[in-house]
Amino acid sequence: MKILHVAAEVLPLVKTGGLADVVGALPAAQRALGHEVSVLVPGYPAILEGAGKLSPVEGFAVPGGRLLRGRLAGDVELLVIEQAARYARPGNPYVDASGQDWPDNLQRFVLLGRVAADLCLWDPQIDLLHAHDWHAGLAPAYLRADGTRCASCFTIHNLAFQGIYAYYEYAFTGLPEAFYRFDGLEFHGDWSFMKAALSYSDAITTVSPTYAREILRPDLGMQLDGVLNYRRADLRGILNGVDYAIWNPETDRALARTYGIDKLAAKTHNKRALQQDMGLAVAPARPLVGVVSRLTLQKGMDLVPGAIESLLAADQIQLALLGSGDRELEQAFAELAERHAGNCAVSLAYDESLAHRIVGGADAILVPSRFEPCGLTQLYGLRYGTLPIVRRTGGLADTVAGYRAQAKQPTGFVFETASSRALKRVLGRVVEVYRDGPTWRGLMQNAMRCEFGWDRAARDYDKLYARIRRG
Repeated sequence: MKILHVAAEVLPLVKTGGLADVVGALPAAQRALGHEVSVLVPGYPAILEGAGKLSPVEGFAVPGGRLLRGRLAGDVELLVIEQAARYARPGNPYVDASGQDWPDNLQRFVLLGRVAADLCLWDPQIDLLHAHDWHAGLAPAYLRADGTRCASCFTIHNLAFQGIYAYYEYAFTGLPEAFYRFDGLEFHGDWSFMKAALSYSDAITTVSPTYAREILRPDLGMQLDGVLNYRRADLRGILNGVDYAIWNPETDRALARTYGIDKLAAKTHNKRALQQDMGLAVAPARPLVGVVSRLTLQKGMDLVPGAIESLLAADQIQLALLGSGDRELEQAFAELAERHAGNCAVSLAYDESLAHRIVGGADAILVPSRFEPCGLTQLYGLRYGTLPIVRRTGGLADTVAGYRAQAKQPTGFVFETASSRALKRVLGRVVEVYRDGPTWRGLMQNAMRCEFGWDRAARDYDKLYARIRRG
């Protein structure tokens, strides 16, 4: 098949979250299966500067700009929309320096969807358009309006972000007025990029089976559970994978020392190096818990200070955190680090190298999300023998087997309720089990045997694409 992926970010060029990891890895896995695969992204400065040699796509028109062609890893074609008026600005792809949405995000992502659909008209060999998250959500609607033979698949990476705009802005899309209806783009008197994709895609996926079931409920459906239940026959959860070429403790150059399942002793060197780098006490007898996360309520980060403080104060545990997000949470963690210097270290930024060092150097990785479509951090932790501590929700429930006495093949620690009290109890269990060296090593080995490579997901998408492909 000839497949066109459409997204707002792609690793390694632009990343704000797990979306970029998926768009960077899934196309390469599909290319390895023999498909012809392209990825279409906006021409942010970071992409234009980091993509290497780019050449114009002759004969294809972009209003006020042009389409450029390059290559990604894995022999995947990269297509970049160069339009200075919409994309030539520094920093975050979605928000300005003050954290406010760019005022022309509507126009920026209308352009992304329109160019994607135009490519399918221009190149009739494209069999499948795969749109990712709300930014690409108009592409399936344009395909339906254009009447092309190209089939469409839409992946929900996080239903909480929907691209909602007022009715008076609908005309800017150029879509038919007939599409503005309850079973089209209309959303409580406004309209939504996400609703467009849910209404007009041939297939809808989420990034884990459990999340696919959860979003059918009113409490996690984000006011879209009605349309999702209507389309439930076309909805499927396909678990994300991990790019083990990037996340592999045996080859990871960011680590102080590489290691594997048969060389677990080398992991202690990474723990010591991480403690020293982040100003923590070198304390091998205490479990070091890592966090690499956006600091938001969705990620459950507000639960952490109250759950861990007494354990830090009692010298029973350490915390190494990397992330940024809500100002109040950033302040709370900064103050936690001040109160417990030596046991708690916080970096309020994003640093890809430090993320690798935390995953490789910590004993456990904490992901206490209120809801989690898939989660990648826990998958990285499993491969590195850094035991995940997760709440049972979404992809976390699908990927981590909780430790209990007599349980078969546990790979981490799981708690149920989104509360500091429940998290504190499971952290206490972590401290207890860590003191039992043979049991902890067994859990590490169980975790490192888990396989969540992208080849599995690519084969699952193959089956789905074959079902919806036309002609």
